[in-house]
Amino acid sequence: MSLRLEDIELIKQLKSRYFRSIDTADKQSLTDMFMEDARICYFGGTYEFEAEGRDNIVGALTAAFHDKFASIHNGHCPEIDVLSDDRAEGIWYLQDWSLDLNTKIATHGAAIYRDKYLKVDGKWKIKESTYSRIYEQVDELKELPNITARVLSGNVKVPERKPW
Repeated sequence: MSLRLEDIELIKQLKSRYFRSIDTADKQSLTDMFMEDARICYFGGTYEFEAEGRDNIVGALTAAFHDKFASIHNGHCPEIDVLSDDRAEGIWYLQDWSLDLNTKIATHGAAIYRDKYLKVDGKWKIKESTYSRIYEQVDELKELPNITARVLSGNVKVPERKPW
C-alpha cells in the first residue's frame, strides 16, 4: 500500500485552516474551503446542529462565533484515506473550549470528526463534516474571566515574515 502524502498533507492544512477560521470567524476562508453543496452535522451533549449548502453553513458558523465569543478548536490524530484522485475521507480528534461572553456559558469538550473531501481544480475542499461528542462540559460562570485578547472576523495580527 502506498500513501498519497502530498494529498494527505494538503487535507491536513485544509482542516487546520478550518479550525483557525472557526476561532477567528474568518468568513472568506470558511467560504473558500467548503463545496457549494456541502453538509455539516454536529452532535453535542446539549445540541444537534445541521446545515446544508456552503452559504448556510458559513452564515451559521459566523453567526455562532460572534464578536462576544472566544474559542479554541484543536484537531489531532488525523486518519486520512485518499480514495481516488479527487476523493478522500478523514477522521479527526477534536478538543475545544468556548466562552459566550453574553451568556457566561463556557463549553469544554472533545469529539470525533468524520469528514469527506473532494478535490476541485487541484484544491481539496470539505464536502461533508460531521462530529459526535465523546465528552462535553457546559458551565455557567458567575463572573467572566479576565480575557485580555480575543480575535474574531479574521483580524489576526501576525508579524510580517521577513526573509532569512
